[in-house]
Amino acid sequence: MGVRAGWWRAPGVPGTLAALALVSGSLLDVFGPEPYVGLPLLAAAPLVASATLSFRTSVVFAVLAAAASIGLDFDQDRAWLSSLVDLAVVGVVGVLALVVNVLMGRQVSDLARATAVAEAAQRAVLPQPPARAGPLAVASTYTAAQAEARIGGDLFAVQETPFGVRMMIGDVRGKGMQAVGAVSVAIGAFRQEAEHAPDLPDLARRMDEALARNAARESFNHPTEEFTTALLAEVTPDGRTLSVVNRGHPPPYLVSDGSFEPLLPAAPAFPLGMGLSPVSGDGTAHPADSWPLPPGGTVLFVTDGVTEARNRKGVFYDPCRSALVGHHFDEPRDLVDALTEDVDRWTGHTRQDDMAVLAVTRVAETPSRS
Repeated sequence: MGVRAGWWRAPGVPGTLAALALVSGSLLDVFGPEPYVGLPLLAAAPLVASATLSFRTSVVFAVLAAAASIGLDFDQDRAWLSSLVDLAVVGVVGVLALVVNVLMGRQVSDLARATAVAEAAQRAVLPQPPARAGPLAVASTYTAAQAEARIGGDLFAVQETPFGVRMMIGDVRGKGMQAVGAVSVAIGAFRQEAEHAPDLPDLARRMDEALARNAARESFNHPTEEFTTALLAEVTPDGRTLSVVNRGHPPPYLVSDGSFEPLLPAAPAFPLGMGLSPVSGDGTAHPADSWPLPPGGTVLFVTDGVTEARNRKGVFYDPCRSALVGHHFDEPRDLVDALTEDVDRWTGHTRQDDMAVLAVTRVAETPSRS
């Protein structure tokens, strides 16, 4: 077992360094001044190889180092006791290098299995939205703040319903694996209630109650400490109208003809899960905000991993002032990829928070819902 499989895979930086250690150690032994100075480099060759190369390749370097030690001592006509000590040193280091290679190989295998499990969990908790939903083309991406986790506190979902295409993007309080439980509850509540709630305010109310119950179960003393900022959106079956309920989340953007227009809510509202659904003076829920969706227009939904991404000067990223303004995106996938790359450049390629991006584009034809 090793980091790389195969009989001989020494090319590349690790193989080159290991070979260089062998050659340098031999040359120093022949031409260097006394006392003998080449032995440490000979012993280093199998150690360098064991760090990244296969087990068999590491064995080759360990054998070559031992053979070089014997040959050089014989050539220099050293005493047999001195030669035995040199061989013992190189041999012990070579054996230790092989042990290190085996242990590292096991760690790589364990990491691969853990990564596969994490990816399966992500697909189960946060399934990929369909590429097409009603009158909309759909694209999304997700980047967790903890790279090894593959999933964090951001979420999104797209679902065709009898009322039109309904979408959600949200951000659970916290990040990393600690937020996965709340994400699963939010996704489950949306999937269940989106099919039955007659409008977005009622959908928000139902989700708020579900998340509040979950928060109360998780923390009896401070249930309101668990909450989820969210955007709930709906596009009518003909694709002409976009409705949005904003529960404490960054606003979506209408992207059309190279411009980015933030779709701000008429009134602020608390996040979901706090049991504080907004109501008007007459006790009814605030209506959803609505905008026309032009043909070819794209609605861009993001989490605060985008809007709160900072550059080296501490300036927040703003899609409306980004390098994407003025560019035309024929497909939502092109916009999602371009935005992700632009945020990555803005932050200097550092992950500061979980980041989810969802884009939907109104297309010309409208397939019927099965």
